[in-house]
Amino acid sequence: MKSIAIIGAGIAGIEAASRLSKQGHKVYLIEKNPEIGGHVAQWDRLFPSQEEAEIVLNDLIKNLNNRAEVLFNSEVQHCGKKDRQFEIILTGNKNLLVDVILVTTGFDTFRAQRKEEYGYGIYENVITSTDLEQMFKKHNVVCKNGNPPKRLAFVHCVGSRDEKVGNRHCSKVCCATAVKQACEIKELYPDCEVFNLYMDLRMFDRHFEDMYHEAQSKYYVNFIRGRLSEAGENKDHQVVLKTEDTLAGKPLKLTVDLLVLMTGMEACDTQKTLNTKLGLRSDTDGFLSTKDVFTQNNFSNTDGVFFAGTCTGPKTIPETLADARAAASLVNAYLMS
Repeated sequence: MKSIAIIGAGIAGIEAASRLSKQGHKVYLIEKNPEIGGHVAQWDRLFPSQEEAEIVLNDLIKNLNNRAEVLFNSEVQHCGKKDRQFEIILTGNKNLLVDVILVTTGFDTFRAQRKEEYGYGIYENVITSTDLEQMFKKHNVVCKNGNPPKRLAFVHCVGSRDEKVGNRHCSKVCCATAVKQACEIKELYPDCEVFNLYMDLRMFDRHFEDMYHEAQSKYYVNFIRGRLSEAGENKDHQVVLKTEDTLAGKPLKLTVDLLVLMTGMEACDTQKTLNTKLGLRSDTDGFLSTKDVFTQNNFSNTDGVFFAGTCTGPKTIPETLADARAAASLVNAYLMS
């Protein structure tokens, strides 16, 4: 029986573990947190179908079998080659000897405090898209004073497409997430005025444009093209926004009860440590560099180490799962050769 260490138990790691264990391999699914599911475990509903994230995640988890051993609260402390295998030492000095490593470490959400001009961590009614999703899960979307918002604004591309913070890449999912969340707010509070402040709307996949159309025609969400320049706070703890409507060519000032920052994806911090331990390379955007972006996107530059999911760049959930299945197939072929 061959053995595989999968580092990261988000949806890519779970799906790959399910596939590889069913092919008869022993799988160690290494997770630094006390639960599996990654970012999807923090989400309420998913675009564009509004399906509950918990249902999708549970469907993936139930496919794990007893050949997949989940190691919670575990991080890689040391990793080295021993003959044709990898010797891994985890937190608590647990030792593993495996034939293949599959890296599925995912991404980090951009830390909104780095955009000080937007007021996250400074003004009480500035939150992130992740914070809002947690409110949706608890069925309790309110301002700091406990009242429902009467006016709410979403700001797109926070930490993405922004050279000042070192992230020139598009995070791919933020536009669709903002439109989804805007519709959800209108479902909860039909009288709430909702504004989306965007640079460009990138609704690239099937049914995304339908969701955008519904946001306008059914929920009357306001879309304003222009990057937010500054957020302040008035005496009532409302958020005062200074922006520009670039289509109209006019400056704009908005006062809202709640400001939601659409924080994007950036390379995972834990990958930097793995890079050193496994001799991996990162690309200019910080995400892991694959052997070939077209034909070997799941291969690393180190023999026996493979990639899957958002550790190599932003992806949607369907793309992440497809990538995990591809990686599992390649790992199996490698072990059987």
